Amino acid sequence: MKFLQEFKEFAMRGNVIDLAVGVIIGAAFNKIVSSLVSDIIMPPLGLLLGGIDFKDFALTLKDAVGDEPAVILNYGMFIQNIFDFIIVAFSIFLAIRVMNKLRAKQDEAVAEAVEEAIEDPKPTQEEILLAEIRDLLKEGQKKA
Repeated sequence: MKFLQEFKEFAMRGNVIDLAVGVIIGAAFNKIVSSLVSDIIMPPLGLLLGGIDFKDFALTLKDAVGDEPAVILNYGMFIQNIFDFIIVAFSIFLAIRVMNKLRAKQDEAVAEAVEEAIEDPKPTQEEILLAEIRDLLKEGQKKA
């Protein structure tokens, strides 16, 4: 039972759930990027290079013999996967760059607020009332 309880505590931590959400979003993002590369970027690139389809680039290492299939090196798919990786890496770089800029602005705003609070502390209502009471007591002592 203790093992199951520990596992439940581990699985319900915020970091694990955040990681799971990140993996799911990453998988969906990967599909979008793969489609962008294979359906949008590679066809015009292949056209510019003379009607080449990178998926068709392959090197037959061993021809098929009887029931034994051919051994083929699909380097065209490898080239396409390199483009996928570059686009994903660039997208992540841009997203992190934007988040860092937003975080820097937020940190700057917090630092300014802290600095302002340190330089010019405003008294609370309670402090104002206590100061008034103190002043009234001082006036009462002078009169007596």
